[in-house]
Amino acid sequence: MSLVLDAGALLAIDHRNRRVGALLRVAQQERIAVRTSPAAVAQVWRHRARQAHLARTLAGVAAPPLDLDTGKRLGLLLGATDSCDVVDAHVALLARAGDRVLTSDPEDLRRLLDALAVDASVVCV
Repeated sequence: MSLVLDAGALLAIDHRNRRVGALLRVAQQERIAVRTSPAAVAQVWRHRARQAHLARTLAGVAAPPLDLDTGKRLGLLLGATDSCDVVDAHVALLARAGDRVLTSDPEDLRRLLDALAVDASVVCV
């Protein structure tokens, strides 16, 4: 199991949301991998000097690249779900069976995960 973070989850970290912080502490203690999309980081990264807490958290988070092949897969997923949010699609693409996806868009992520046939839990933050 891993945690997969969307932009809403990253904002929750930046705002020191206690529930998300607790989930991340458990993940660290249990050596559970945490992933996000670099595009999700781009959606929330605004003031480096004021985002020290988020920066510290991101130091331990994997962010697989959004390359040309991934872009094609995202386009197919967006077409199949009649969606347009590339960031949500990339977050969904990062999820595996048994993962927990932390999101502020649970309906959108659930639809994308269903289209990918990924049995991951969607946790609203």
